[in-house]
Amino acid sequence: MLLVLTCVLVPVALMATWVHDIALDTDRYVSTVAPLATDPAVQNAAVHRVSEAVDAHVNGAQAAADMASWLRSQGLPPRAADAIRGLGPQLDSAADQAVTKITTRVVESDAFATVWRTANRAAHNAVVHALTGQGRGAVGVSDGTVSLDVGTAVDRVKKELVDAGLKAADKIPQVNKEFVLFQSDQLARYRKAAHLLDIVGNWFPVIVVVLGAAGVLLARRRRRALARTALGASLACLVVAVALVVARRYYLDHLPSQVQSEAAAAAVFDTLLRFLRVSLRTAVVLGVVIALGAYLVGPGRLPVAIRGASDHTADSAARWAAARHIGTGGVGSWTLAHRRWLTLAALLVIAFVFALWNHPTVLTVLLLVLVLLGVLALLALLAATARVQLPAGRGRTRPPRDEH
Repeated sequence: MLLVLTCVLVPVALMATWVHDIALDTDRYVSTVAPLATDPAVQNAAVHRVSEAVDAHVNGAQAAADMASWLRSQGLPPRAADAIRGLGPQLDSAADQAVTKITTRVVESDAFATVWRTANRAAHNAVVHALTGQGRGAVGVSDGTVSLDVGTAVDRVKKELVDAGLKAADKIPQVNKEFVLFQSDQLARYRKAAHLLDIVGNWFPVIVVVLGAAGVLLARRRRRALARTALGASLACLVVAVALVVARRYYLDHLPSQVQSEAAAAAVFDTLLRFLRVSLRTAVVLGVVIALGAYLVGPGRLPVAIRGASDHTADSAARWAAARHIGTGGVGSWTLAHRRWLTLAALLVIAFVFALWNHPTVLTVLLLVLVLLGVLALLALLAATARVQLPAGRGRTRPPRDEH
């Protein structure tokens, strides 16, 4: 029961850590969403939204009509005035091009990235509000919709338009345009679960590890129990990872009308869940590595053959070194006598380093495995030098057979 519970709770613990360390931590949240400011899909969506806010107050047809009426009142012939009035579409097109060009320059500038980070940092309380129902910020949360106010960007575009010579843009009133980041009808249902996960986020992973360790220690065949638990946890994490892929596709296929860019919605979804996905992949690889390690130390034919080949290789290297008068002296003998405890200590040190690693990845697991293999190879080589030296030493101290 403990081992099954451990397998089920491993992905839950990873999600709890993600909620606690990513979604509810301002610094980590800002560092997570900061790359979105330079994402092409998000930039295109922001350009469209900001341009839409500005274009709503630039009316080329009305400007052309007003100009034609004024010129006609000044004595311009009716036919010429009508020709000027017909320039409305051209004025609209020119204004649209100017707005899009200036908006694109603003959105792709470093200033927009700074505004993005600042707005998201100030808005983090709203993200907390989205998950726990507490807090409020520049990011609005209403009926499951999370949106970011782009009014600041609109003001900057307005200033750029006026500086570029489009004086009519000076009459653009203050607007508060919201850029929808995320929408889910189920958002409110997750608030209580997220709040609970936030409370137990610090201790949940520790509890899961303790449960797993207790289950392995109580098992009749501990090595087999460890391998099966590791594989079971890997399978559970893999199921959750696949579920995230399905959820992503379902979300993008059912985007609400407020979300105008599927690419931007996908970028936001992927960015917010990036660390959770990395954690799940890391857990899958770690479980496979632990299961493989438990298998290789077992009594099976293949593990015995692998260990025998490793010792044979170490003995060959030790004999080559001894033939050239290269030895390890007492260090090799001590290593041979305490090899099992040294191996256990190396395993514990690697496990401790992994536990203290800040958000480990698959590369972290592979790096620690390589370090462990290097340490084990060194212990095997030191023990082999002692095995090679031991018969020679006995040959020097034992009397010849024909003297007895």
